[in-house]
Amino acid sequence: MLPHLMVAPTGARRQKSDHPALPITLDEIVTEARACAEAGADGLHLHLRDAGGGHLLDAAGYRAALDRLRQDLPDMQVQITTEAVGIYDAATQRDIALNSGAALVSASVAELTRDGIETARAFYQTCADRGIAIQHILYGLEDCDLLMQVLPRPLIEDPGLQLIFVLGRYAKDQNSFPADLDPFTDWLAGTGLTPDWMVCAFGAGETDCLVEAHRRGGKLRVGFENSLWHADGSLASSNADRVRALRAAIAAG
Repeated sequence: MLPHLMVAPTGARRQKSDHPALPITLDEIVTEARACAEAGADGLHLHLRDAGGGHLLDAAGYRAALDRLRQDLPDMQVQITTEAVGIYDAATQRDIALNSGAALVSASVAELTRDGIETARAFYQTCADRGIAIQHILYGLEDCDLLMQVLPRPLIEDPGLQLIFVLGRYAKDQNSFPADLDPFTDWLAGTGLTPDWMVCAFGAGETDCLVEAHRRGGKLRVGFENSLWHADGSLASSNADRVRALRAAIAAG
């Protein structure tokens, strides 16, 4: 099962020029993950960067990072990304998922079907057979429909099916609103599926969206990958600051 409150501290695109507290190196990520765990996060969404700060998918790099995180933060679940960012092809993404030693993997169904539905379907089945939990990234209802076409029926109906609904990614100002969740929860109600679902949300609307997702029974992902801002529009000092602010907002109801 997914952690209840996952932090995504780095992402693939932002740099320290966007925020000086953005963790880039593995040492920085470990330090920030520890602070986020102390603030109340129980999961980490892990991105790696190359020496120049660019997005990196690398199986050996992931294995080393996972070993370090398991040693330093044994109680924090770690999920790796396979995000393409226009750099990596679907074959590389599949290889990373299967050979990085990760038990939790985030992957876009739209990206992984670029080689065809049958190839993607076989990949998803292999992951299930190996005990690798794929969290399917869904940006809109077209991705939801695609997932229903691609996944083998037993995996669709498995209550352990992991989904993440992305709010605000393609908005003009890359902001999000609680109502953006409606199409996804309506889709779930219409399908009768009961997956393990999570929400992430872009911009200053992140807090309000995640509070609403919590009210509806979803799990939450917060952090600088998606937003640098608190609900009042002020700049957060760190990812841990965002975790604390979200927990306070949830407690306030």
